[in-house]
Amino acid sequence: MNGSLTSYAEIEATATALKAVLNQKPQIGIVLGTGLGGLVREIEIIQEISYSDIPDFPLSTVEGHEGKLIEGRLGGKNVLCMQGRFHFYEGYTMAQIVFPIRVMKLLGIEGLIVSNASGGVNPNFEIGDLMVIKDHINLFPGNPLIGANISELGPRFPDMSDAYKEEWRRLAFDIGEELGIRLVDGVYVGLTGPTLETPHEYFYIRTIGGDAVGMSTVPEVIAARHMGLPCFAMSIVTDLGVDGKIEVVTHEDVQGVAEVAEPKMTRIIKELISKI
Repeated sequence: MNGSLTSYAEIEATATALKAVLNQKPQIGIVLGTGLGGLVREIEIIQEISYSDIPDFPLSTVEGHEGKLIEGRLGGKNVLCMQGRFHFYEGYTMAQIVFPIRVMKLLGIEGLIVSNASGGVNPNFEIGDLMVIKDHINLFPGNPLIGANISELGPRFPDMSDAYKEEWRRLAFDIGEELGIRLVDGVYVGLTGPTLETPHEYFYIRTIGGDAVGMSTVPEVIAARHMGLPCFAMSIVTDLGVDGKIEVVTHEDVQGVAEVAEPKMTRIIKELISKI
């Protein structure tokens, strides 16, 4: 892969290589974020493929990201799960970040589910809340669709008015109510990181309409929607960027909160997959 831009031939070549080793056509693609790898324990695993064994796949460098592609069954569906994702702050280009999403589309997925850890800026949020993303604001210094459009994947100017499938979002809230799990609704703001935000950056994010902020998800969803894939995304609120509640936070703190809240997210996503 040439780094800055990706050709359809490169995506197709990786998809062809994976098709040769996969045992089933995947229906749902899943991207797991920081501290959220526990969902894998619920998957009926058929095989695990290291990213290093996949042609042209980037390699995750972040603690808490395993770097494996999991083939299996979850909620009665064939799934392909990324245990570890790629971030702009690691030095990857937008094309590299979304490369796996494009490959999964060519492998046959019909929908994408994404999870992440985020900092909450909505004063009504609590640490450990699960936020169902209803929209996003892209504050990355770029977009994965910049450059020559790959027409085999989608149109030059894709519509983003329904970035997160409303039907799936409503279903998630119904499931949360059935299971007695608190879910909140919100707008996710994507920034580069790797620094966590300053108090005034949190204030700015809240002022422009954000409810939570993180360093992922937005590029993947843009690429997925470009290809016509419906998306669902959920954030675990691991810290608060609310005036009077801002504390010094480490990556270990973020991982710790995510790991505690993750079983609830797993129950929601497993039920959601079984019903879509």
